[in-house]
Amino acid sequence: QVQLAESGGGLVQAGDSLRLSCAASGRTLSNYAMGWFRQAPGKEREFLAAINWSGSNIYYADSVKGRFTISRDNAKNTVYLQMNRLTPEDTAVYYCAAEGTVIVAVTTDQDEYDYWGQGTQVTVSS
Repeated sequence: QVQLAESGGGLVQAGDSLRLSCAASGRTLSNYAMGWFRQAPGKEREFLAAINWSGSNIYYADSVKGRFTISRDNAKNTVYLQMNRLTPEDTAVYYCAAEGTVIVAVTTDQDEYDYWGQGTQVTVSS
């Protein structure tokens, strides 16, 4: 199995940018399609972006399209989420997840993901 660890969260001001990283260990990341999700207080976990094993297939939620960019570096066993023009509504715990069944495609369904990180807190002040 693969272990995932998110990093890069923190407290920023509205309009700032952050880059989250998700480092994998235990297995090669190229065996998985990857996704980013977030959960704000009192809300359900929300899909943000997904990328297939090679990076050739990417999908974004409408809420972040144009502001967030998902990418991966399989040589470094790491997936990234570049977040620009952050707003207070982006405040949440951000999670990465790995899906190891249909890695050529992407999925927004969190139930399809096999492994999850512990999350990293992102707080955006106004």
